[in-house]
Amino acid sequence: MPLKRFKQLVFLLCFTFAFFSYAQEKQKITIEYAGNASTAPEIEDGALVFLRDKSQQVHFIHKGINMWCDKAIYYEDQDFIEAFSNVVLKQGDSINMVAKYLEYSGKSQLAIARGDVVLTEPQSILKTDTLYFDRAKQQAYYNTKGTVERDSSGTITSQIGRYYMNTSKYQFIQDVVLVNPDYTLKTERLDFFTENGHAYLFGPSTIVGETSKIYSERGFYDTNNNIGHFQRNSKIDYDNRTIEGDSLYFDRDKSFASATNNITVTDTLNNSIVKGHYAEVWRAKDSMYITKRALAITVQENDSIYMHADTLLVTGKPKNRITRAYYNARLYKSDMAGKADSIHVDHKKGLTQMINLSRFSSTDAFALQRKPVLWNIGNQMTGDTIHLISNPKTEQLDSLKVFENSFLISKDTISEDAFNQIKGLRLIGLFEDNALYNVDIIKNAETIRYLRNDDNELIGIQKSKSGNINVKILDQAIDEVRFINQVDGDIFPESDFPKSARKLRGFDWRGEEQPLSVDDLFKDDPPLNLTKIKGLDDYVPPEEFIDDKLTERVKEAGKATPKKENKAARSLPQKPTVKPLKSETETDQTTNETTKKEGQ
Repeated sequence: MPLKRFKQLVFLLCFTFAFFSYAQEKQKITIEYAGNASTAPEIEDGALVFLRDKSQQVHFIHKGINMWCDKAIYYEDQDFIEAFSNVVLKQGDSINMVAKYLEYSGKSQLAIARGDVVLTEPQSILKTDTLYFDRAKQQAYYNTKGTVERDSSGTITSQIGRYYMNTSKYQFIQDVVLVNPDYTLKTERLDFFTENGHAYLFGPSTIVGETSKIYSERGFYDTNNNIGHFQRNSKIDYDNRTIEGDSLYFDRDKSFASATNNITVTDTLNNSIVKGHYAEVWRAKDSMYITKRALAITVQENDSIYMHADTLLVTGKPKNRITRAYYNARLYKSDMAGKADSIHVDHKKGLTQMINLSRFSSTDAFALQRKPVLWNIGNQMTGDTIHLISNPKTEQLDSLKVFENSFLISKDTISEDAFNQIKGLRLIGLFEDNALYNVDIIKNAETIRYLRNDDNELIGIQKSKSGNINVKILDQAIDEVRFINQVDGDIFPESDFPKSARKLRGFDWRGEEQPLSVDDLFKDDPPLNLTKIKGLDDYVPPEEFIDDKLTERVKEAGKATPKKENKAARSLPQKPTVKPLKSETETDQTTNETTKKEGQ
């Protein structure tokens, strides 16, 4: 093809395309069916009135939409329609809108519907009094309170709302309420996607169901599958438990919740608190699993009890609750501390069992070091298993039992390297005001005791063996010792008692392990590495519905008739006053992270 002819062809194609685009841009409203038409100068010069006839309604078409009504006034010079009575607007197969009255500008492509407006799309039905529909942006907007109905999610109401047709997204603002048969959701701002039922909550929000209540200031909820993720001052009230943490996960159908980082679970019925950095709560099973610096606190009026372990497991109904702490478990209160491989607490019976897991492995070379140990006001008790019995009502210690290889040690009041010792097969102790006052050593009892007078002068060292021994303790010290079925015994001057014989076989003083404060419960823990939570995106204020571009379009629509009222501009909505969210004005410093279970 000659070059000159090729250039002519290219020019012709470009001109044709430009002309076609211009024609499309300037395409006016088409009268598809006029019904009974007449001029109506008393309404507006040049305006045409169209009335339906018996067979069908007045019908207009403009750029892919169809409009029907019983009566229409068409301002041809402004390409503007007012439609009255039984108004229907359809856009393809996806959007259907009905109203009592409609204004539509072919130039600005802005439609304003009034009176019992109902907009239907494949996944939802929107009802309001006045609805603005910007076809150029494919957005609908109301500020006169609206209701959106969706079968699987429920009904959503709000004062202000916007529908983004290209993404099937609703944005609700101010007094937002979602009512579902299983729960009621209230928030200040909600982004809702109709295709998948995903809801994003912004600002103070609650989700209240029959068995749970959720509070969050930033959250996500899948209304189709009844699962959610919540962050920023979030908490879940689950019957008698309240769960708080940096990131919460919730599954309504499974009655399950989990939490990550800086967790607190408060049991209001049993007056207890559990803390850690990862937790799982199964409401239907009345069970809770917590790890990562797990700490259980039994709140008492005068002296709370703290228990720490690698993992805590709480199971059972409130009146029959069991707490299990395992792997390097420890407990602390002001007058007592303990340490064991595992601790088992039956709250109904008031029974705390300190268990030596290594007893099941006789080849374990470190079994001795891991025997349960209990310290009470200067006394150290060890054995294969230790039971503490308390009064569930008064929360006061009643007694203790040490099974197999029991050993009671207390430091001498003067000498640093001197220890009073009693050992036997079993030990039974009695408490008064949480202080140990009576001890019985049963079977194969042995003792080494440093005897002192009233001036604390050493009289001698007593060493004895007997069937059983009864010990009275007064003011944190051994006051009286009674030997039952004594085998042998004597009191030796200190100089005649060899240092190599001053400790009974199996002696193991573990005073350096004793927790002296709540912080000491964690002193041997490895460094804590918190999971990094990805987090939910912050709220981003949307662009205004009546933005500069729409305003310019409306102005342009009226330029052709400068001496007449710009019909397209007369009913633009006013910008509503909306209180800004905290997240819009303050930066959230929380570092969040999602667990695998909480995958965003």
